[in-house]
Amino acid sequence: MRIVLVVCGVLIGAVACGAEPKPVRVLVQTDKGDIEIELDARAPNTVANFLKYVDGKFYDGGKFHRTVTPDNQPDNKVKIEVVQAGINPDKTKDEFKPIKLERTKDTGVKHKDGTISMARDGPDTATSDFFVCIGDQPELDHGGKRNPDGHGFAAFGTVVKGMDVVKKIQAAPANKEQALVPPITIKKVTRLP
Repeated sequence: MRIVLVVCGVLIGAVACGAEPKPVRVLVQTDKGDIEIELDARAPNTVANFLKYVDGKFYDGGKFHRTVTPDNQPDNKVKIEVVQAGINPDKTKDEFKPIKLERTKDTGVKHKDGTISMARDGPDTATSDFFVCIGDQPELDHGGKRNPDGHGFAAFGTVVKGMDVVKKIQAAPANKEQALVPPITIKKVTRLP
């Protein structure tokens, strides 16, 4: 028993043995203001994928390019409210390979107000685009009806500051295809200390 305690103390150092690591936070700076996001370790592969793009500065010069509101989805039986962003268009040729879908039934991270999640087409196709939920969006969880395959989307964090900015982005002018006109520029995305 004494050896285990010593090893634990050496490995952890000043942090108490068994303590949770501090959550990673990311700052998204946009033309409309700043959004602070806390990433959720329960979706480790999705978080790691997002951070590869953050650390590689792929989102610097990217765009919030889509807003989905109750009024601009006339053909959808299941309505949602989100804003979607992507990387700098000049870097799309350097995108990483798609990642395996971390379903909400496995992670427990649900699509609540302020949740950040990866955009995708079919399962296991998410790369760099992400969206932020405005209001609770249970139809985006596993078993939800928004995506025909029923697998939902990979939620991986929460907005902790700046939902007012997210709502400004959602309310910005858009065309019938939900594209923001003009898109909202992402100046910079960085990890917070």
